[in-house]
Amino acid sequence: MRRPHGTREWLGALYDRHAAGLYRYAVMILADRDAAGDAVQQVFTRLVDRRDRPEIEANYLRRAIRNECFSMLRNRRRRLQAADSHEILEALSARDDRPEERLAIQAALLALPADQREVVHLKVFEGLTFQEIADLAGESIHTIASRYRYALDKMRAML
Repeated sequence: MRRPHGTREWLGALYDRHAAGLYRYAVMILADRDAAGDAVQQVFTRLVDRRDRPEIEANYLRRAIRNECFSMLRNRRRRLQAADSHEILEALSARDDRPEERLAIQAALLALPADQREVVHLKVFEGLTFQEIADLAGESIHTIASRYRYALDKMRAML
């Protein structure tokens, strides 16, 4: 795919291709729609300031969003507030035969620590492998697999 010449065109094309997925990822980590939008905006704003325009890949952007989200969590130093009941699971299919189950799953997801919620999101909603998640998070595959297992155990206990 040919890259547009100007910064505005280049950034616009990059945003069009990746922003929606990055936003969903940020919502899952932060459990806050407004903060997720801020994280996406911050990452793309930093790209404007870059003199070079490297071939940006999805993994680069995911890592940038992840870093921004965890930085925001560190800076907040307070417990996450639960988002509206319809906000967290936007990635789920629109056909919803059992809304009660969906709300219970959402509550269980929100109750997880951010690092476990992130792994569940990347595995279930983004379809990444444990190795891909480990590479993205800079953690061992065993740590990622454990976080996933602990998250599922906690969710089962809550449900």
